[in-house]
Amino acid sequence: MAKNALEMAAFRAFHPGELLKDEIEYRGIKQRDFADAIGVSPTVVNEILNGKRGISAEFALMAEAALGVSADMLVRMQSDYNLEQTRSNPSLLERIRSIQKVASVL
Repeated sequence: MAKNALEMAAFRAFHPGELLKDEIEYRGIKQRDFADAIGVSPTVVNEILNGKRGISAEFALMAEAALGVSADMLVRMQSDYNLEQTRSNPSLLERIRSIQKVASVL
């Protein structure tokens, strides 16, 4: 039986903070220095780099300015990550299955 779009996962979505964390570590930049450079609190940067907070388009643009990492890619990564996390929510999946049952008889 074919899987529907909710059950398919072609790849594991990564939180964009993982990529940013690898990039600043590779460059030898301290989190605090990165935070100062882009004008946000070190706590915000730490939470993003550790996947505890999502990135906004604004943050992505600031990171792009500082590191040259594409803001478009970072925002897409965040969106993919959010969808993957949401698709793994059992109560939402049950609700969606109920909607699909109702929709199939319309």
